[in-house]
Amino acid sequence: MADAGRSTNLLVDGENIDATLGTSILGRRPRPVERPRWERLLQFARDQWDQPAQGLFFLAANSELPMTFVQALLAIGYRPIPLSGAPGQKVVDIAISRTLEALKDRDADVVLASHDRDFVETLTPLVDGRRVGIVGFEEFLSGILRELFERGVEFFDLEYLVVAFHEPLP
Repeated sequence: MADAGRSTNLLVDGENIDATLGTSILGRRPRPVERPRWERLLQFARDQWDQPAQGLFFLAANSELPMTFVQALLAIGYRPIPLSGAPGQKVVDIAISRTLEALKDRDADVVLASHDRDFVETLTPLVDGRRVGIVGFEEFLSGILRELFERGVEFFDLEYLVVAFHEPLP
């Protein structure tokens, strides 16, 4: 049973998941029906460790913010985090890293949906003293992120364990 008052913070690097799905799996931009069912991922985060989960969905909003998508995220229980910055600046990566740093001072578990090696430095200090998980497609996960599994980080396959898709991917 979960500790009273403990929760999970689910941080979603939507661009990374979408790019991996499109470039590496489908070979084209995913259609909406081919994208993960984000509500399933949030429910999985709640169920996995039997505790409340807060979903934070990081979005680059350098141009027009996709308001329909933002409204959908709000409706299913996520907190959209729209970000903007200078051209070429990896605003989503910066914001996720800063959020991971801030979570060091909180008594909460963490699930990161990303394949990106850029988060190893800020994810590693969280490994001791809390549960940490990574969600993604196993074959596209950075090797350096895999090294965290030896320290107790759990991996959750987006397609097979989370079952985040309506139909199996090709």
